[in-house]
Amino acid sequence: MRLSVCLLLVTLALCCYQANAVVCPALFSEISGFSFINEPVFKLKLAKYDAPPEAVAAILEVKKCTDQISLEKHLLIEKVQGKIAEKCDR
Repeated sequence: MRLSVCLLLVTLALCCYQANAVVCPALFSEISGFSFINEPVFKLKLAKYDAPPEAVAAILEVKKCTDQISLEKHLLIEKVQGKIAEKCDR
């Protein structure tokens, strides 16, 4: 539960920092990918950023935690993120 709340707060911070902010579709694509794709595919997505190995290891460790969240909760998080995007795009 705590990790999902943190993820939502980060989403809010990145998307709604201004009253007239427009949400970048790529951001939600990345967040959805983090939640729904498996680790080997996610590693390939991370490779395009050429991040340091320590950063990749850290994000994969967080992913292992989020992968333990049930599909039902992942879908609920996705729904809330969609509502955040709607409010930020206004």
